[in-house]
Amino acid sequence: MSATTPTDQLRVALADRYRIERELGMGGMATVYLAHDQRHDRKVAIKVLKPELAAVLGAERFVVEIKTTASLQHPHILPLFDSGSADGFLFYVMPYIQGETIREKLNRETQFGVDEALRIAREIADALDYAHRHGVIHRDIKPENLLLHDGRAMVMDFGIALAVSAAAGGRMTETGLSLGTPHYMSPEQATVEKEITGRTDVYSLASVLYEMLTGEPPHMGNSAQQIIMKIITETPQPVTALRKSVPPNVAAAVAKALEKLPADRFESAKAFSDALQNPAFATAGTGVLAAGATARGRRTLATWTFAAVSLATLAIGYVVGRGTASAPEPRMVQFLVEAPDSILAVNRCCGPAQVLSPDGSTLVYVGMRPDGGSLYRRSLDRLTSERIPGTDNATVPFFSPNGQWVAFEADGQLKKVSMSGGPALPIAAVGLGEVSGGGWGDDDVIVYTQRGKYKLLRVPAAGGKPIPVPTPDSVQLLYPFVLPGAKHALVSVRRTSSAEEWRIGVVDLGSGAIEQLGSATRVQYANGSIVYAAMDNTLLAQRFDLRSRKTTGQAIPIATGVSMSGNVMHEFSLSTNGLLEYELGRGDAGEQLRVIGAGAGNTISLPGRRETNLEDPAISPDGRHIVLRLPAVNADFGDLWIIDRQNGTLNRLTVGGGAAPSWSRDGRFIAYYAPGDSTVKAGIYVRPLDQPDASSCGRGTTCFLDRGSRTAARSRSTRTIRSIPIPPSRPGAGASTSAE
Repeated sequence: MSATTPTDQLRVALADRYRIERELGMGGMATVYLAHDQRHDRKVAIKVLKPELAAVLGAERFVVEIKTTASLQHPHILPLFDSGSADGFLFYVMPYIQGETIREKLNRETQFGVDEALRIAREIADALDYAHRHGVIHRDIKPENLLLHDGRAMVMDFGIALAVSAAAGGRMTETGLSLGTPHYMSPEQATVEKEITGRTDVYSLASVLYEMLTGEPPHMGNSAQQIIMKIITETPQPVTALRKSVPPNVAAAVAKALEKLPADRFESAKAFSDALQNPAFATAGTGVLAAGATARGRRTLATWTFAAVSLATLAIGYVVGRGTASAPEPRMVQFLVEAPDSILAVNRCCGPAQVLSPDGSTLVYVGMRPDGGSLYRRSLDRLTSERIPGTDNATVPFFSPNGQWVAFEADGQLKKVSMSGGPALPIAAVGLGEVSGGGWGDDDVIVYTQRGKYKLLRVPAAGGKPIPVPTPDSVQLLYPFVLPGAKHALVSVRRTSSAEEWRIGVVDLGSGAIEQLGSATRVQYANGSIVYAAMDNTLLAQRFDLRSRKTTGQAIPIATGVSMSGNVMHEFSLSTNGLLEYELGRGDAGEQLRVIGAGAGNTISLPGRRETNLEDPAISPDGRHIVLRLPAVNADFGDLWIIDRQNGTLNRLTVGGGAAPSWSRDGRFIAYYAPGDSTVKAGIYVRPLDQPDASSCGRGTTCFLDRGSRTAARSRSTRTIRSIPIPPSRPGAGASTSAE
C-alpha cells in the first residue's frame, strides 16, 4: 500500500537506514521522530525540516552547510550523527537521550535553585566558548534547545540555525518561518543585522539564566512585536529586584551580558562564565535599572512588514528631532507579520497610499482586494492589520493633527472617519478620483490638491464648500503638507511652461505666494526639519526654520532606493514626532530596467518602447526572463510582458491587465493578479511560461487559483518594513538607486 501521510512517506524514504517508531514532537522548523539506527543498533532522534523550509533551502546546499556542525565534539554539545536528504525530506540525526529540556523543567517548577541555575549556565557557556573558538555560532539558544541529562546540560541543534540561514541564502521570508525565538533574541538578531558574532549567544544565554533565576525572560509582551520592541528599547529589571537571593556579582554579570550593544557585553562566553563565579565581579553603568527607576531617553520605534502581492518594501524609523551628535547611532529594526490574505496590492492610482499617525504608532494604508479597496490600519501593538469600516474605495488617506481622524477621498467625496470607530462623515464633494494629496491643518482646515488640475483648495474639516488658494496659473502644485500654524503649506511645484523636474516650496495659504526651496518631488516637516525625496529616489533630511521658512545647514541622505510612482510621487510619510515611513522602489522609471547582481550589461533596453513607468519586475529563477507591467492607454491596469534577455524579445503575457507577477521556483509558471472584467473573474492566475496564447486561460476555469494556492503565491512576495532611526546631525552615505 502506498504511503499516505508524511510519517508513512518518511518511513519509506529512510527504510534502508532508520526505522521510524513514533513522532516525539514538533518545533518551529522541524518535526522530531524517535527512530532505530539499523546500522548501529541504537536509538536516535531524527529531525525532519518542515516541507516549506526544505523547499526553499534545497538539499545540496543544506547538506554542505550542516557539515560544519558535525565536527563539534564537546561533553555539553549533543553531537550530530548524520544528515542528508531522501525523497524531498531534509533531515539530521542526533542521539536519543532520556531527559528533559530546561523549558520542560521551567514549566514544572517555574524557577531553578540559584546554584543549579549557575552551574547549568556555566556548562552551556563552556560549550558555547568551544564552538565559538571553532567558528560556529548557535544563534538560537533558548530553553527548548537545552537538554538536562543526568544532571548535565547539553546544547542541542548546535549550528542548525546557521546552516538553515546560510542555505536559505537570505530567503527565509519565503517560508513564513523565522530563526530565533523573540524572548531570547539579541538586539542585533531582532534588527536583522548581517553580522552576528558569538556575543549574540552570550546575550541569549543570559536571557535563559535570567528566566531560570526569576521565572520569566528579561522582556515580556503580548505579541512578538512588543517583545522585540522591548529588547531594542527597554532595559530589563535587575534579577535582584525579582529574587533577592541572587548574588550581586551574578546580577552584575547578567546585566552586562544583556547590554544592547554587542561591544558592551562580555567578549566571550568564557568571560561571562568567569564573572558568574567571581564574587568580586561588579559593573558600573551597565544599563540595568535599579528597582523602581525609570529609563531616560528611551526611543520607541514602530516597525511592520506586510505580505501583500504588490506592496513594495517599506521602512520606518526616527530621522529628525531625536538625539544629538554625541548620541549613539540607533539601529535598524525589522520583523515580519502577515497582512490579511484578501489584500492583493496597495493602491497607487491617485496619490500617497500610506500615512503614519502623528504619534507614529499607527500606519494607515490603502489595501486593494478583488472586490475593491479600503483603508487598513496597522498598530504597533497588534499582530495584524484591520480594515477601517466605511472606507470602501478610499484613496489618499491623511491624518488630523490630533490623530483622531483620517480623511480620504472615496466615490467623489472627501470624507473623514474616526479612528475610534463610527461612520465615515462627508466633508465636501470633490469629484471622483480628483484628490491627489491632502493635509489637515491645526486650524481644522483641510488643504488638498486637484488631480490633473494641480491646484490647491481649502475646506473646513467640519464640512463646507472648497475654496481655491489663489496660486499663480503658471505653476502646478501637488501633495500639500500643512505646516504648524496653518498659514503655510509645503508643496511640490512645477512650472507649466517647462518640462523641468519637480521642485519643493512653501505656499502662503492666504495670498498664494510661493517660495521655492530646492529640487525634489515630495516634502514633509517634523521637529524643525524637513524630509524630501529627490529625483534619484533618495530621501534627505535638512533643518528648516518655521519663522523664515528657509532651510539651513546641509541636507543629509537618510535612505536610498525609495519607490517612485508616475515619475513624480515618492511614497513616504513623516509623523509629528519625527518617525519616517517609506516604501522601497519596485523598479526604475523609464524605458530601461536595472537588474541588480547580474554582472556586466545589467541594464536592459526594451525593444521599440519608451514607457515612462515600468513596474512589478520579477526575474525568473534562471535569470533569463523578466516579467513586468507596462502602462496601458485608457486603462487602470497595464498588461504584463515577458522579456527574454537572451534574444531581446518582448512578448505579451496578459490581455486585459495584470499585476504583481511571481515565478514558480522551477521557472515554468508565472502567477499574477488579473483585475477581471465581464468575461474573466478577478483573482490570481497561473500561466505556463511556454504557453503561446495569452488568452487561453479562458474565463478562469483552468488557471484560476484556489485560496490555498493564492496564499502560497503571496507568501513568496513578502515585503519588509524597516526602522532606520538616523540623527540628522550625522552625515549619511552616498545616494544610489536600484530596482527591487
